[in-house]
Amino acid sequence: MAINLVKGQTIDLRKGDKGESYDLSSVTIGLGWDVRQQKSSGFFGKLLGGQKEAEYDLDAIAFLLDANDKVADMGRSVQTGDGRSVGFYEGDIIFFNSQKHPSGHIWLTGDNRTGAGDGDDEQIIVKLDSLDAKYQKILFVVSIYHGRQNNQHFGLLENAFIRAVDKNGKEIAKFNLSGDASYNGKCSMVFSEVYRKDGTWKFRAIGEPHESDSFVDILKKYS
Repeated sequence: MAINLVKGQTIDLRKGDKGESYDLSSVTIGLGWDVRQQKSSGFFGKLLGGQKEAEYDLDAIAFLLDANDKVADMGRSVQTGDGRSVGFYEGDIIFFNSQKHPSGHIWLTGDNRTGAGDGDDEQIIVKLDSLDAKYQKILFVVSIYHGRQNNQHFGLLENAFIRAVDKNGKEIAKFNLSGDASYNGKCSMVFSEVYRKDGTWKFRAIGEPHESDSFVDILKKYS
């Protein structure tokens, strides 16, 4: 049975909290969120029943860290079709411009193509049992694209979560995080980490907010 984690709590992904057995050959890290409905007053407010904020563009990112808690391979820069230079390509950072790791063992998909991901807005799939031993930890981050420009932040989100689902579609753990006043103005969130420990993998709920809407600012700590 899956466990609902609280901030700072850690769980053994292979055994869960009650000694269950989970298949970590392919684990889906699913992330989801809702935009809080904004209340309107007066006649038109009653007529419309409240309106949602403009559509949010939230991006899931993963940093693969070595034994020193650093991203060893920052990737390379490539030229896009419109002449722009895009960095961090094919390195140890999984994000919208570099969705699949060169090893083929971790990738990002915004599509829900399996029953394991039902309800997820974005997914990062990782073959934990196949991941090279040089990777000791994976950090999962979510950023609101142009959040500061659009005045969008985690204080306006609700029902936000991150969860881990094993190869067989069994949910191992889930960490729920709904926006409150303490998240106002925070446009990125370090949701959780998965790390090696005693021959297995642990999952820790973090929930650490940041003002920046760019994962690059968070990455500086790990470079």
